[in-house]
This record gives sequence, C-alpha cells and structure tokens, in this order.
Amino acid sequence: MRCNKPRALLSGIPLAVVLATSITTSRAAPVLVSGPSLFAACTIGGPGTNYVNAEVEPWVAVNPKNPSNLIGVWQQDRWDNGGAHGLVGASSFDGGLTWTTPTALPFSACAGALGYERASDPWVSIGPDGTAYAVSISFNQSNNSNAVAAAVSNDGGQTWGKPSIVIANNEPTLQFFNDKESVTANPIKAGAAYAVWDRLELPNGNPYANRHTAAFRGPSMFSRTIDGGKTWSPPSVIVTVPSRQQTIGNQIVVNSQDGTLYDFFNLITPPFSKAAGKVAFIKSTDDGATWTEPKIISGLQTVSVTDPNTGEAVRSGDIIPEPAIDPATGQLYVVWQDSRFNGGHYDEIALSTSKDGGKTWSAPIRVNKPTGRPAFNPSISVNSSKIVAVTYYDFRNLADGITATLPTDIWQTTSTDTGMTFANEVHLAGSFDLKTAPKAEGFFVGDYQGLGAIGSTFVPFFVQTNSGNLINRTDVFAQP
Repeated sequence: MRCNKPRALLSGIPLAVVLATSITTSRAAPVLVSGPSLFAACTIGGPGTNYVNAEVEPWVAVNPKNPSNLIGVWQQDRWDNGGAHGLVGASSFDGGLTWTTPTALPFSACAGALGYERASDPWVSIGPDGTAYAVSISFNQSNNSNAVAAAVSNDGGQTWGKPSIVIANNEPTLQFFNDKESVTANPIKAGAAYAVWDRLELPNGNPYANRHTAAFRGPSMFSRTIDGGKTWSPPSVIVTVPSRQQTIGNQIVVNSQDGTLYDFFNLITPPFSKAAGKVAFIKSTDDGATWTEPKIISGLQTVSVTDPNTGEAVRSGDIIPEPAIDPATGQLYVVWQDSRFNGGHYDEIALSTSKDGGKTWSAPIRVNKPTGRPAFNPSISVNSSKIVAVTYYDFRNLADGITATLPTDIWQTTSTDTGMTFANEVHLAGSFDLKTAPKAEGFFVGDYQGLGAIGSTFVPFFVQTNSGNLINRTDVFAQP
C-alpha cells in the first residue's frame, strides 16, 4: 500500500513536443470529478498533519453491463504519516463527461462506518451483472487495529451497502498489518470477485513502527466472494515467502476466455533495496483454490523519484507493478518504474508482455518518451480494438535551475502492435506544480492512477495539483 502506516520496502503550460518517432497532441481539458471534502469537520485520526481537501490515489472501473457507467474512487484528506480521513467515490453515467456529487465510502470513522480512524488504498471493480466491489485498508493511528474491508454497490456507485470485514487484526500487541489490497471482479462469472493483499508479520510489536524490511515476512493473501459480496471466504496464503521476504502490489487480472486468474506483484528479497524487487506473478486455473509457484518476469530496477533540480523526494508507485489483460485474446501486459534505460540514473516506464499465458515474456521495453527526466506512476489498459494505452507523469517541462516549483505533466501513449512499440503520445494535463501536493514521505499524488477502457476509447482518471493553492491542494480529474 505504502499509503498506510507501514511504508513498503525502504520504502502550467502544456507543450506540443515534436519527436523523431511521433507527434505529441493534446486532448480537451480534463473533467473535474472531486469536490470539497466530505470530512472537513472530522477531527479523528491524529496525530499527524492532515491535508484537508487533498485528494490522492485515484482508481476507476467501467461497468461491463452499462459501459457508460464509470465509478471512480480516491483517498480524501490525506495524512502525512499514512492513509486519509476516508475514501470517497463518484459515478458517471455518460462515459465520464459528467460525474455525480462525491459520496463517502463506508470504510472509516469519519464516514460513520467501521470505527477505524483512517482508510487507504481505494480500489473498485465491476462485474458482468453491474455489481461494483470496493475495498479499503482501514486502520487506527492511536493503536494497532487494522483490517481489509469490502463494500458493494448495485446502483452504479451512487450508494454503497454495509461493509464486510475480509480480515481484521485488532490485537493489543500487533504482529500483523494487512497492506496494499486490491479487488477484481470476475468478468465472466456474475457474483464472483477476488481480493488480494500482502500481510506483514513481525515477531512482536507494531509493524507500522518499522519499515517493511523489518518484517519477518509478508506473504500474499487471497479471499473471494461468489455471492456478490454478501460473504467472503476465509483468507488464505497464496504466495508463501521465507523469513525476511515479502510481496507488495498484488493485483489480479482474469482471462475472459478460460477463467484463469493471474496475480501480479513485486517480490522483495535480500539484499534489500528498491532496485532488488522482482516483477512476478502466480496463476490459478481453479478459481483461486490452488496457485502456481511465483514466476519472475523481470527485475524491478527502480531508483525512486526525486526533483531533478533539488533532490527533494517524490512519493510514487516505484515498487508497484501494474498489469492488464486483453479481454479478447488473453495477452498479458505489465508495466513498472525502472531505471535500466538510462544507466540507473532515474525512473522511466518499462513494459513486458506475454502471448502464451505467462510461459514466456518479452524483454522489457521503454514505453515513455525519453526526455532526460523521470517518468512515473504508470497505468495500463487494453481496449476492444486491441490498442494498449499507458498513462504516466513526467518532468519534461522542468527547466534547469528551477527550484521553487516542480512542473509536472500527465501523458498517454498507445501501441497498435500488441505492445511491441509505442508511438502516438497525447498530453492529458499540466503543467502543474507537484510541490503543491501533500507531503507523505515526498510530494504525493498516489501510488497509482486509474485508466478505464470503454469500447475502443480510454478514460484516464488521475490527480493533479491546483498549483499554489494550499487550501485545495489537489483534485481528481477524468479525461473522457
């Protein structure tokens, strides 16, 4: 998660840029999705610095039953030391052109639910019958209680039912912290959805008082529902790791042709450094009853992200791989941050793909345009025309010597040849000043961003700052 208390391992003017391989174009202005904080009057959750009106870490899902319906979720009122006052969502019923007034998700005390002081890691997925599943890491700052919780919406995300506790660890002396969860609805089986997360284990004490490298282990956990979220199966370990190893960033994609489940994650092993991670996956052909052993796709050679001019830290999804699957062919894709293309100096966006169900993987290629600056927080999706899109942030419009601001832009690049090459680049938003973002171990807009596919189109779903506005530092936007 890296948005909760236990960090993971060690853990504006748009420009038209003409490049040798493609022409950069711009889309229409993005649509504002978020609004004033629903939790502005809430005083629960300290100690720490709370950034009221700061939205971070957005995710979006498209309703396969009604593709004009999208549901977006995000953290609302980010804390500097982990999580937020709560999670919030909004819905669109016209493909992202307009959005409903945001509504609180039932995962925190500020939202009047569960009683946990903070919530983090918003995620949403929608099944073929239109059932929407949202999940949260909910936890306390005042003591050691934490849980993975889930809730369901049957009206396109306008209202949410009573939350279910998938797993809870509320022991006075905590040895476990459940971290970085996600949920995936089965695209061909109504009522079925899968939650995965890593569970940090310590011999004693509080895991949030230590970095993940202090954890004795961090296996991957799995739970499923087959009744539309009414009940969830007892959590089970699906990636067993030895002492002083862990996973993070678990995320499932489902092959619509044969029902195979693929869980992608970062496998962290000694010697500990961010660049020691490995992009890995497991798969299940029996709906999650049994799983293969982890298979390594590639090393994850991140060096983290910093302001190129000042060295100030930028909190990004540097150890979180993002997968996607072509619903028509089952071809698998995964993107992540990597420094291999520039001699280990700064992160860019790497991609690998498999056409044979994960038996073999292509050598990683660079997806972003090389600008001499970091690129980070990739998201990936495949549309009905087999076009692959990747969105990401970068600092290409930061001039040498500029230290007071950090101009940042969001881009989308696409591949029409099943991920072999990426050419057509589109400018989505920016430049905006990233230094206006809340500080949470660095300037922070989230460990990830959303990217939905509606037919042959894409809908990016992202956060940008309101440059210089310390009352309303960030907002969530869609780009239909």
